[in-house]
Amino acid sequence: MKVAVAGAGGRMGRALIEAVLADRELTLAAALDAAGSPALGQPAGDLTIVADLGQLAGAEALIDFTRPEGTLAHLDACLKHGKPMVIGTTGFAAAQKARLAEGARRIPIVLSPNFAIGVNVVFRLAQTAAAALGDAYDVEIVEAHHRHKVDAPSGTALKLGELVAHALGRDLGKVATHGRAGDTGERPAQAIGFHAIRGGDIVGEHTVIFAGTGERVEITVRSQSRMTYAAGALRAAKWLRGRGPGLYDMFDVLGLR
Repeated sequence: MKVAVAGAGGRMGRALIEAVLADRELTLAAALDAAGSPALGQPAGDLTIVADLGQLAGAEALIDFTRPEGTLAHLDACLKHGKPMVIGTTGFAAAQKARLAEGARRIPIVLSPNFAIGVNVVFRLAQTAAAALGDAYDVEIVEAHHRHKVDAPSGTALKLGELVAHALGRDLGKVATHGRAGDTGERPAQAIGFHAIRGGDIVGEHTVIFAGTGERVEITVRSQSRMTYAAGALRAAKWLRGRGPGLYDMFDVLGLR
């Protein structure tokens, strides 16, 4: 299977290229980065990193871990060439998510804030815990990432919040609390708190805390290498082969739906 990688000069892009080159079922069809990127012209296996989206014509799927604006440009190119997408980009606004959903009517897209297999298992565990523990337990979500991450809370933390809120019958937009400072008053019973830590080279850590009276349940996943994300993204790309149009996620890929 021939795979193109967007954001090839970034940390995640390099991990994806390394994973593709090590996979006997895959061939690197194109290594793409934004115009003006210092990575342009650098080697990527037997290829060089380029900004020419026309190279998507020779790929069977695009894996995109970039920024929302870049992903939407790549979406237009994939729609033009009829290529499936695996999207790990986070930080989309509502209107941008709507564009992705519209694009998925024409091509298959796997969209997930986190492609690590263990993280997606934690998504399901958090759902199950929330449904079982119910309103008697306060929910707080703590995430930590490297100093270079530009969005907060992380897409993974927000996904955890969405899943927990749905299991509890709450509207996350109305109950989410992002950090606390000053005289905040008593904690609202329905609140779901988010707390973001940024520093060093932390790859990614997420903890969902269910704090009840007399006990506390914590579900934690720590990613120690970006290769866990890359492995899941490659699995998603292979799963997409032959799929019809639709907006899928890793629950679909892993059979957790």
